[in-house]
Amino acid sequence: MKKRRVIALGLAALMTTSALLAGCGNSKSSEEADGRKNLSVFIFANDHESVVYKDMIEQFKEDHKDTIANVDIQITTQDEYSKTLTGMMTAGDLPDVFYVGPESVEQFVENGYIANLQPILDEKGISTDGLVAQEALNSYRYDGEKAGSGDLYALPKDASVFAYAYNKDLFDKEGIPYPDPENPYTYEEFVDVCEQFTKDTDGDGEIDQWGCGMANAFMLQPFVWSNGATYLTDDYKTVNIDTPEFKEALQKYVDLTLEYKVTPTVEQDASLGVYQRWLAGQEAFYACGTWDVAAFMDDETFPFEWDLCAYPTLSTGKTMTWLGTVGFCVSAKSENQAEATELISYLCTDEDGQKELSGVTGGQSIQLPNIKSLAEGEFVTAIQDGTLAFPSNVDVFFNYLNGTDKYEGKFQETTYTPNAEWHDIFLEGLDNVKNGSMTVDEYISEVAPKMQESLDEAWESVE
Repeated sequence: MKKRRVIALGLAALMTTSALLAGCGNSKSSEEADGRKNLSVFIFANDHESVVYKDMIEQFKEDHKDTIANVDIQITTQDEYSKTLTGMMTAGDLPDVFYVGPESVEQFVENGYIANLQPILDEKGISTDGLVAQEALNSYRYDGEKAGSGDLYALPKDASVFAYAYNKDLFDKEGIPYPDPENPYTYEEFVDVCEQFTKDTDGDGEIDQWGCGMANAFMLQPFVWSNGATYLTDDYKTVNIDTPEFKEALQKYVDLTLEYKVTPTVEQDASLGVYQRWLAGQEAFYACGTWDVAAFMDDETFPFEWDLCAYPTLSTGKTMTWLGTVGFCVSAKSENQAEATELISYLCTDEDGQKELSGVTGGQSIQLPNIKSLAEGEFVTAIQDGTLAFPSNVDVFFNYLNGTDKYEGKFQETTYTPNAEWHDIFLEGLDNVKNGSMTVDEYISEVAPKMQESLDEAWESVE
C-alpha cells in the first residue's frame, strides 16, 4: 500500500474550539464497566435530518441495549464540517463514526483515518445488495491503488442526482407541451423550445423571461459528457479539454447565451443569479438536485407548479448528469469498529429511518430512499397517491441513478483527483467566453496549461 502525506481539509480547522473537538472525539471511555460500548458520531445535517438521525440512534441504542451503553452524536453545518474534522484529525481525536466523500476515500485510507469495513460486513453477514445505486456504493471501495474497486471503507448515507426541472406554469402560459421524460430533447429541440419562452413580457423593451438558466459550476458537465467528451483522461492525470468533442460541447453551451440568447447574459446573472431567477419564475428550465425537492415543493419558496425532465442530448444521444453521495465511515482508531459498523449499516438501511428521510412518513423528502425495495415500492406509491409531495416524474432521478439506454449519471472527475483546484481554474474565466470576450479555442489554449499544472501539483502532493 502506498504511503501518502496528510492532506489538510481546511486551513481554518485549527481555529475550531477545543470544546467541540472534545465533544466529538474519543476522549470519553469507549467501554463501560459492564462491558457495554460507547460510540461517538459526528455528521452534518439540516434540522429535519438532525431530528431523524437522533431518533434513529435512540432506536439503535434501545435495540442494542445489551451491548451499547451510549451513542454521543454531534451535528454541525455542512460549511463547518470539513474544518472541524480536520481539527479532529490534527488532534488525533476522531469520532467512531463520521462522513467521508468518495473524493477522500483514498487519502483517508492511506493516512490511516478510516477502517476497512469489508471484514466486519462479511463476518456479520451484512449485505449491501439491496441498496439503490451500486455505483454510489462502489465509490467507497479502495483496492490499495485506486478508488472504485476493492474493499468497502464506507456505506452511502445517500445517493444524489442533479437532474433538470421545468416550470409547468410557464409551459401552460405559453401553450407549449411539457417535456417528455421518455424522449429527452435533442440540443436543437431544446433551443427551439427555449426560444419560445424568451421574451419581453411587460413591454419595456428588455427581455425578462428566458428559456433556461445555466450555472457554470454545475451545468456544463451534462453538455460535455453527452457529447462524448471528458475533462480528464481515464487515469485522471491529464487534462483532456483540447478535443473537438469538448470544444463543440462548450460552444453549444455558450451559444445558449451568445447566439440564441435564451439565457440571461453574464451581466444580468451578476445582478440576479440564475437560481434566483428560477425561484422568481423567470426561467422555464433550471437544475434540480434531490436535495432541492423539499424547497421547490414549498409554495413560499417556489410558488409554481413544476416537474422533472432530462437535460438535452448531444452527439451520444444520451442525457447525462452528475451523481453525488456522502458516506458513513468508521475511524481506524476506533476501539469499537464492529459496533460502529453495525450502527452505520443501521443508519443506511433501517426502513423506518429511510421512510422518514425520503418523506414516505412525515411528507418532507430530504433524499431518495437507500433501500431498493422501498424506493420502488412505498416511496413511489406515496408520490402517486399524493401523501408525499414530490414531482410526478420521479423516474428521471432513478433513470440517471441506475442508467438506461437514454439516461446516464456519473460522478464528477473531481471525485477521483486529490483536489478540485484544476477544475476551479477552468471555471474562473469561463464567463469571458460566455460574454464574447474570448473564443472557445482561445480560452482552452489559455486555460488548459494552467489546469494541467494544478493537476500535476495535486498528484505530486500525494505521492
